[in-house]
Amino acid sequence: MTGLAFRSLRKRAGAFVASFLSMFLGATILMGFASMLDTAGGDNVTGTAKSTLVTMASVVGGWGLLLVVFAVTSTLTLSVRQRASEMALLKSVGATPAQLGRMIVGEAAGLAVAAALLAVPPAFLVGRGLLGLLHDTDQVPGDVSYAFGPIAVSMGLGITFVSATAAALITARRATRVRVTESLMAAAVDTGRLSKKRVVFAGLFLLVAVDLAVVTSTVMHGKGSDAMATAGQADILASIGLALLSPLIIRRVTSLLAGPLRLLGATGDLAITTMRRRTGAMAAAVTPIILFTGTAVGTLFLQATENAAMDAAGLSKTAEQKGIETLNLVVIGMVVLFTAIMLVNTLVAATAHRRREFGQTRLAGATPGQVLGTVALESVVLTVTGVACGTVASVFTIVPFGIARMDSPTPDGSVWTYLAVAALAAVITGVTAWTSARRALRAPAVEAVAA
Repeated sequence: MTGLAFRSLRKRAGAFVASFLSMFLGATILMGFASMLDTAGGDNVTGTAKSTLVTMASVVGGWGLLLVVFAVTSTLTLSVRQRASEMALLKSVGATPAQLGRMIVGEAAGLAVAAALLAVPPAFLVGRGLLGLLHDTDQVPGDVSYAFGPIAVSMGLGITFVSATAAALITARRATRVRVTESLMAAAVDTGRLSKKRVVFAGLFLLVAVDLAVVTSTVMHGKGSDAMATAGQADILASIGLALLSPLIIRRVTSLLAGPLRLLGATGDLAITTMRRRTGAMAAAVTPIILFTGTAVGTLFLQATENAAMDAAGLSKTAEQKGIETLNLVVIGMVVLFTAIMLVNTLVAATAHRRREFGQTRLAGATPGQVLGTVALESVVLTVTGVACGTVASVFTIVPFGIARMDSPTPDGSVWTYLAVAALAAVITGVTAWTSARRALRAPAVEAVAA
């Protein structure tokens, strides 16, 4: 099965692009931030400079690790779900669950090693850029030289490999437990059913987010910028919790919108039908929108509230506070880049997989315009759902921090900031889905069905 795994990687390279890019970008982020630990180990690095470098590596790199593991698991799950019919065929000819599991894990391990090795050069540049940012903001002396050494490489290779294989084990266990008939049904209808473990983990993430929100608004009340330590984590945890519940959310949204969308005619009816059949894929696509919106809105408004509190007190920012602001901006940049690429990967992979579906729909009488209209409606639903859930997740950060810092649940910051985040999510989702759908529709319907 290991040999089959590597032959599958060679023959189905396009199907593994999303997972590979997630691992590649994740390894780049991990090694880039881990190189701050190599830099902190220099002979002339002491005191505040050393503390700043370690904080940058541990805080931002730690959250980057969580996002990377979540993204890799999501893309691997989507890849295996799209191969349900292939898994069913292998089972029908005698493949055991253990053999299928080794194949899936072998594919993930091969991708992880290749992605981590190729990520070394860009990670070196990312780390150098981070140190340059710290130099420019006077948080680290200019004479501290950059080091990219064994800590960065070992963490990048090790964590990427372990997270990919762990995600593959989880995915393989879920895919190999079902019977052949259930696998065939899953290939036809992707219901995205929630497992008990997924519900439990979602509940745990949300409970921790609630706990941090309560601690921020009570224990950290009146403690100044220290409240950022608890408030800044709540939106990420809440976003992950809601993302884990995304199949349930998509089903509820689809049921709610069924009536209004059918008023749009054949395109609306087709959109509702396909969304009900593709709940799992829709849930995978909405996940990065939730993460992007929740973290970006939460962090931007948290920093705006902190700036307003400093201005109200007539204080100028200290070096430590400048460092916190830099961290926040780096977090936003990392999340925007990572989730944007994750969203593009997921939408491209999901839409490319629908080439046969689009062909069947056209043979049944739908025009290319109606198919594109269906994809556009799906994109609108994804954007609205993801932005709404992300906004809810951001509340776990901005409201408690506003209470702790300004005695007000109303956050500071411009409404244009929020609209910009929502607009960026809409543009990425709409443009990617529409472009991928147009590419899938280039082939004649008969060829698409026969492929």
